[in-house]
Amino acid sequence: MGGLATSCHLSLKMKTLQGDELCFPQLLNNSCRKPMPPQSDAMLAYTLLSFISLLTAALNLLIIISISHFRQLHSPTNFLILSLAVSDFLVGLLLMPVEILLTEACWFLGDLMCALYYILDFIITSSSVGNIVLISIDRYLAICDPLHYTTRVTVDRTKICVCLCWICSVLYNSLILKDFLRQPDSQNSCYGECVVVLNHITGAVDLVFTFIGPITVIIVLYMRVFVVAVSQAQAMRSHIAAVTLKGSVGVTAKKSEMKAARTLGVVVVVFLICFCPYYSPSLAGEDIEDSSSSSPFVVWLLYFNSCLNPVIYAFFYPWFRKSIKLIVTLKILQPDSCDTKIL
Repeated sequence: MGGLATSCHLSLKMKTLQGDELCFPQLLNNSCRKPMPPQSDAMLAYTLLSFISLLTAALNLLIIISISHFRQLHSPTNFLILSLAVSDFLVGLLLMPVEILLTEACWFLGDLMCALYYILDFIITSSSVGNIVLISIDRYLAICDPLHYTTRVTVDRTKICVCLCWICSVLYNSLILKDFLRQPDSQNSCYGECVVVLNHITGAVDLVFTFIGPITVIIVLYMRVFVVAVSQAQAMRSHIAAVTLKGSVGVTAKKSEMKAARTLGVVVVVFLICFCPYYSPSLAGEDIEDSSSSSPFVVWLLYFNSCLNPVIYAFFYPWFRKSIKLIVTLKILQPDSCDTKIL
């Protein structure tokens, strides 16, 4: 699960016009040209992107503090949400700001930092996708097999799954980028840029493991949840002559199933909207290096998923709104605040 920020999206599109300043004046023949100063409309775009970066980091940080601090929130599902919030927080804290800076500056940090940035980029973004899959599996088990959920899904097993998700992300992306990590400057056309390009084979593998595989799992689980909700509704109608209490329980169960189905539906739609534009050229069989996936808009749409995740997974929960009030008012600094009733 890696390669989400690939294919030259960090490539500095250097101007070659006469009179442009060089990134490295001492290297007249090999230096890249400095990007042109941003215009007023570009400055507005940078301001908006900076706000999105700050909002992404802030929202996910609130989730991290809430779940980590309040003991009542230490459940398997919330630990998965916590892991997702950590990866999305790093997207807003590290990846988005660097992406903003690279659109109007040369790369002065050297080949080592270029390689480090890319490996972090791939690991963080791919772990975010892995966490979404884990959350979908968790909710599938909770809805479709509620009687065995508490015995199958425990806090310790959830922690193991989260650790495996991050470990697999590190190993997978290290394998994907092994050639790039050996020679980070092999794909640079001049000094002052940071570029990584995946070949056709690597790009196809990444497409399967990062996009097709996860979205298939999520859609299949969502369809299964929907089928369970419909079957419960039919069962309720078939027992229409049952006692009122029994009928009311059926109505409550039906509402719970449909609410979970709608939540997973939002996840699927948002995931597709944010990821399809990036992988559409690969799905069409185009060369990943020359595809539109290097477009800044496509990259930022991909990153924007990290800003939407806390809205989908946290703002739907009343406990999050309550915990925000306690955090903002600094009541979490009071003794025994971790035992506050949130649910």
